[in-house]
Amino acid sequence: MTKIYFVRHAQPMFSHADDLTRPLTKEGRADAGIVLETLKDKKIDLFYCSPYKRSMDTIRETADHYKKEIITEPRFRERVKGNAESNRKEMFQKRWADHNFHEEGGESIAMVQSRNIEALREVLEKHPGKNIVIGTHGTALSSIFHYYNPQFGCDDFLRIIDWMPYIVEMDFEGQQLMGIHELAHIEKVFAGA
Repeated sequence: MTKIYFVRHAQPMFSHADDLTRPLTKEGRADAGIVLETLKDKKIDLFYCSPYKRSMDTIRETADHYKKEIITEPRFRERVKGNAESNRKEMFQKRWADHNFHEEGGESIAMVQSRNIEALREVLEKHPGKNIVIGTHGTALSSIFHYYNPQFGCDDFLRIIDWMPYIVEMDFEGQQLMGIHELAHIEKVFAGA
């Protein structure tokens, strides 16, 4: 059995303009402690992460605890945001109603899902039987949930949108998903686009 522990990042500074370098808030840095608390006895073998600062900083203390390096995997990054003109909730609904829809300059749910699943399949193939942490993002993780459960939609996405950090265990035999377990989350206010 391969165990993947997906960790959606803690609360970022939404006012920080650059998505790649957006840091965690002071509260977010403190809240990242739940990751170590949740995973300290899980015998983690490897750490993968999106290259985004907020994701790296959310799992860094746990990686340090295990004396492991964090392997950067760009395909686990968040959805590239485009130029959205309408309100945020309408855009979420549009994206989840049509997985190929994207704003000009942005990515669709289908595009995000394709690269995330490709990366996940490679991780599963390279490290069978290991316990692996993957630092990720809300839309990226939701696209993975949808891949394994096509019923996962906008309402499910909105249920978890304020959970920062959010830790989920997914158990695999080979490439086959055997189970999903929500382990922990802290509720914050999502203020992103």
